[in-house]
Parts: sequence; structure tokens; C-alpha cells
Amino acid sequence: MTQPTAQPATDAAGPSDEVVRICQELIRIDSTNFGDGSGPGEREAADYVVARLREVGLEPTVVESQPGRTSVVVRLEGADRARPALCLHGHLDVVPANAADWQVDPLSGELRDGCVWGRGAVDMKDMDAMILSVVRHLARTGTKPPRDLVVAFFADEEAGGVHGSHFVVDHHPELFEGVTEAISEVGGYSVTVPTADGTPGRAYLLQTAEKGIAWLRLHAQGRAGHGSVPNHENAIVRLSEAITRISTHPWPREYVASVRQLLDGLSDLTGVAWTDEDAEELLGHLGGAQGFVRGTLQDTANVTMASAGYKHNVIPQSATAAVDCRFLPGHEESLMATIRELAGEHVEVEVVHRDIALDAPFDGPLVEAMKGALLTEDPDARVLPYCLSGGTDNKALSKLGITGYGFAPLRLPADLDFAPMFHGIDERVPVDALEFGARVLLRLVQTC
Repeated sequence: MTQPTAQPATDAAGPSDEVVRICQELIRIDSTNFGDGSGPGEREAADYVVARLREVGLEPTVVESQPGRTSVVVRLEGADRARPALCLHGHLDVVPANAADWQVDPLSGELRDGCVWGRGAVDMKDMDAMILSVVRHLARTGTKPPRDLVVAFFADEEAGGVHGSHFVVDHHPELFEGVTEAISEVGGYSVTVPTADGTPGRAYLLQTAEKGIAWLRLHAQGRAGHGSVPNHENAIVRLSEAITRISTHPWPREYVASVRQLLDGLSDLTGVAWTDEDAEELLGHLGGAQGFVRGTLQDTANVTMASAGYKHNVIPQSATAAVDCRFLPGHEESLMATIRELAGEHVEVEVVHRDIALDAPFDGPLVEAMKGALLTEDPDARVLPYCLSGGTDNKALSKLGITGYGFAPLRLPADLDFAPMFHGIDERVPVDALEFGARVLLRLVQTC
């Protein structure tokens, strides 16, 4: 692990002094991604990022795949330019939020109960704020990281990155010249578990793998007719039967390496044994985070939307449904074959969007630097690998041979049910966790 480059004497504020304000300001910018092109886009959020970078003398590259679908990339020169570069990246879009369901306005960035509230506070304007505050600090103080840093803020991650990371990678690969590793979201946050001696223990989940994505649409065909006449070729019934077969299918469990390492580490920490046949007691100690982990124990297929019909007394000739499938590394072909078989002869399976699964090693200099940065701030904790049941923009960067990790470091209170707030209601992040994350991320980029 290299030592931090000496910083010039300065009275400039550190990243933890402005990360909360930046997070609030980003949340107040509506960058909702509905997935159908109807949202406001990311342009306003990108303009905000560009302005904050220009304030400290940086001149980023702005890329638009379509009007308003805006990504921002900037490179910081490192002390040793012969070394491979590191990419820090986040996404500027957020999923929709129904304000009526929330305790606060989802676009308020309100400070309440020691937390910043709002859509994106967890996914992932918190990490955007950490990255931006760290980069601004490096630029203000004239600090060179040990190697080049490429910093990217992408559009469209919440709809698969077609108009964001995939577009930038496909059309502007030169922006990532020399980059071999990347760091982004959904990793590095803490969970509190009971230890073998009965005291609380804290473990940070460093994301080393993520499942692949297959967003599918089922098209059922049948015979149209009057609603009063028996019809044994009803498209809605055929679709319903396919949905039932898919939703009740018992996908076999398989423990990939990162999941085994996680469960073994938790077992060592808690004193609770597990087997391939029974990991329930151990998983129960993960609290809200167990949903992400359970999602990595097998392939999954969840029906998310359905549409059919146009009048109460008319049997339609077609019906459709959307299915969100996630597959473990190496499982894409078998998952697709299973879905087609379950759909049956009267239902066509269309692939709307697909992306690969990723698996990175839990060793090497970058992993050691991430662990070291966390443990310097929280020396009694453990750092464990895990596989993400969702996906990130690391998938797009992998097309350039870049190895990606999830590392948005947050030290969280034991009673905060954090993981379910990804795409959830009343999304919020503790102020002290944001400040902790900014300190850890700064230490990482100074030692990586």
C-alpha cells in the first residue's frame, strides 16, 4: 500500500465538511428515471456537478446520449502516471418516489433525526456527494493521488445504463484510457451482528460480485371474443398460467465464492454455524441486508408489470407481462432456457434488456487499500465480501476490461434498517455516516 502524497499546507475545508450539503443539494434536483424516457433527465444534476468541479479548477467532459441524458467525466492526474488508473463513479438518476407515501418531500433533502432524507439519499446521491467532496478537496489542495483518477457521474443507471455508462463506454472509451479498476455503489456499508461473546460486532460488506440482468417481456396470444362466450384460448389465462409457473419455480441454490466467504466470515464473527442445506439462522443476523444476500443464493425471476384488455366484455387476443430476472455468474443460458420452458407454447419471451454478471477477487492491492481505509476509521470492525443481487454501472466498464467493486463506505447505526431503503420509502442516510464515508473515501484515494 503506497503512502499518501504530501498535501500542501492549506486551511481549505475537508470532504466531510461539505459532503452533507452536497448530498442535500443533489437530492433537491429532480433526476427521476421512469425508464421510458419521460422523466426530466440528468442534465440539471450534471450541470450541478460540472459547476462544482469548475469551482475548484477542473474542466470535465460532458457527454449526452440524447438531449437531457447527461453524463460527466473528469480525470485527475496522479503522482505516478505509469501506474494503471482508478475510476470512481456514480449515477445521477434516481427511481420514482410517490410523495404521498413519504414522511417528507422526497426532493427536499431535509435534515431530520440526524439524517439526510430524500430520494437518492441511499441510491446513490450519497456516494455522488462523497466522490464530489473528495475530488474537490484534492483539487483545492493541489493533492495528487498516487495514480490517475477518472471520476464519472453517469446517466440512466436505473434503466440499465443504455443512455449512460454503456453509451459513454461505447462512444468515448478514450475517457477511461489506462483504467483497470473501478469503485462504485452498494458496498462498503456496515451491518451490526451479535458476536460469539454476545457483544455487538460490525461488519462492512464490500461488494465483489453482482448478478446478471435479464429484463424480459412475456407475450401471450389467444383468440379474441365476447366476454359472455366460453373461450379456451384466453390470452390472459395463458399469461396467468405462465406467470404462476415462473413465480412458483424452485430455483436451485448455489453458493458462489463471494457468498461462501461472506457466510463463513459471519459464522466466524457470530459463532453461528451454517450448511448448504441450512443457513437460515445465520442469515437472520443480517437484518435488512439479508434480502440482498438471499437474492444471491439462486437465480431469481419476479413479475413486475402486466397489461391486457381494453373493455370489460371483450376477451383480448394478447396479454403481456414484464419479468425481472437476475442470474448468478455463468447461469444466463440455463436461466433463459428455464424461463422459455416455463412460459409454455403460447407465450413468447422477448429480451428487453440484458447485462452480464460480474465476479471480482477479494484480494489484491486495491482490496487491501479499501479494507485499510475502513479499518483506520473503525479498527474493531470486519470487512467481508458479498455478491449484489442487483446491478451497477460496473457492468458497462467491464467491457473495457475494468474490474469493478462496490464501495460506498457508511458506518451505520445498528437500529437503521438500511438495505431495504434502496428504492424504498423514506430513504435516508445518517449525517455522521456521510461524514465517515467522505473520510474513508479520501483515505482510499490517497493510498490506492
